Amino acid sequence: MRFTHETLPQRVRFATGEAAAAVTEEAELLGIRRAMVIASPRGAELARAVTSGIGVAVLHDGVREHVPVEVADAARAVAAEHDVDGLVCVGGGSATGLAKAVALTSGLPVLAVPTTYAGSEATDVWGLTREGAKTTGIDARVLPRSVVYDADLTVDLPVSLSVTSGLNALAHAVDGLWAPRADPINAALAGEGARALATALPAVVDAPRDATAREQVFYGTYLASVAFASSGSGLHHKICHVLGGRYDLPHAATHAVVLPHVLALNAPHAPEAERRLAAALGASSAVAGLADLYHRLDAPRSLRELGLREAQLAEAAAAILPAVPPSNPATVSRSVLLDLLRAAWGA
Repeated sequence: MRFTHETLPQRVRFATGEAAAAVTEEAELLGIRRAMVIASPRGAELARAVTSGIGVAVLHDGVREHVPVEVADAARAVAAEHDVDGLVCVGGGSATGLAKAVALTSGLPVLAVPTTYAGSEATDVWGLTREGAKTTGIDARVLPRSVVYDADLTVDLPVSLSVTSGLNALAHAVDGLWAPRADPINAALAGEGARALATALPAVVDAPRDATAREQVFYGTYLASVAFASSGSGLHHKICHVLGGRYDLPHAATHAVVLPHVLALNAPHAPEAERRLAAALGASSAVAGLADLYHRLDAPRSLRELGLREAQLAEAAAAILPAVPPSNPATVSRSVLLDLLRAAWGA
């Protein structure tokens, strides 16, 4: 074997039912005395409870999906005004993304407490949206130093959001199998992450308040995100970044809708990855296994339902094409992208 693998430095703590105590201890280890707590308005009460044992200088709830630059600039100004020495984000990918935007320019340490399965907490990837264009990058400053996973914080997450968020996590695993820096270690992490997600998500649908099942979703989410962070963004994420940033589509649901179509395109050209994913899904083929999982989860199926207009498909294909990784298993042209988007739009 010949490959180079990089593992990101991060402390991860699974502490179901113990989020507040764990956050107190992790903040102490990071030397955070004047925290800027970042959460959505809906998650502010939970954030206050989770951070009750630490010094909080300000709670900032100016969170928006896809992190528009003006939202990032406002949060950076708040951090400077209150002279904070650390960031604690409590919530989904949007809260984590905003904390990353502040860390990108300040270098402040981030302590992440996820309440969805977005997976952003395990990556050094940041994203900002300006005038309909989403820009992403990699920077060590945005990687949360500590992550606290408490499955109890997700038991009230509605089933529909649990499904789309969990499939977003599964997309990290799938991309991790053939993204530009994919390697055998990433493949092992992605395979186990996919297996855990495919097993646990149906259990969450059956018993939404089962913390044990949700803990397994967090486990799969973390493994998939670590694989994704190391392997880089594949075709799936390039497509979803354009759709989300340009058309303001819901992040997790967009990932859920697009994933089966990218898998169908790439699987015939990546037999080893296909076999690993099929095994993780417990199926004879990855495509069939994913279809069965989507049926079991009653997952969203079309971009049309998410608000994308048919007249926008050609423009979207043209915008995605320059971002397609040259190493993608299948050859991708504008017409291939347009066919894929049409299928996802009308599925």
